[in-house]
Amino acid sequence: MEETIDSTLENGKNAFDKAIIHLKNELIKVRAGKASPAMLNGIMVNYYGNPTKLSQVSNISTPDARTLSIQPWEKNMLGPIEQAIFAANLGLTPMNDGEFVRISIPTLTEERRKDLAKQSKGLGEEAKIGIRNERHKMIDFIKREVKNGYPEDAGKRREAEVEQLVKDYSKKIEDYLAAKEKEIMTV
Repeated sequence: MEETIDSTLENGKNAFDKAIIHLKNELIKVRAGKASPAMLNGIMVNYYGNPTKLSQVSNISTPDARTLSIQPWEKNMLGPIEQAIFAANLGLTPMNDGEFVRISIPTLTEERRKDLAKQSKGLGEEAKIGIRNERHKMIDFIKREVKNGYPEDAGKRREAEVEQLVKDYSKKIEDYLAAKEKEIMTV
């Protein structure tokens, strides 16, 4: 019985880690006024009829803090790359000069910064919901095991372990959100 509770707690901890990793990946996509190749993660380009990641058909770089430069491996990919960026609806305007696709990142207004901070908080709340859902599964499992003969005092200790894990991971989420909000609000 002890092993099954241990494995359930380990699985829960893995789910918590996945929620944190997902949050980090989503926060990277929230643009804070600085150019980052990660802003273009997830953009799919039509590469000879197959949807392909932008990073697999081009080199993405940041020549300066406000510009993204995309150099396709093949020149005939300039048009599809432009179309994919427009279709991604990121609020960015690509400029094709025949060699590269360049994207100038506009400076953010105060209102837009606040919107992005709010969006980041929403992503953090989604991560917290995922952690709370996993917490409920873990607590329910422990309570079932107690009903099936697992010692009640040991069950209470395990529940306290779960609660401490949830607090620790919630603190991590808050730390990531605070760092992102600081990044967004810095002019």
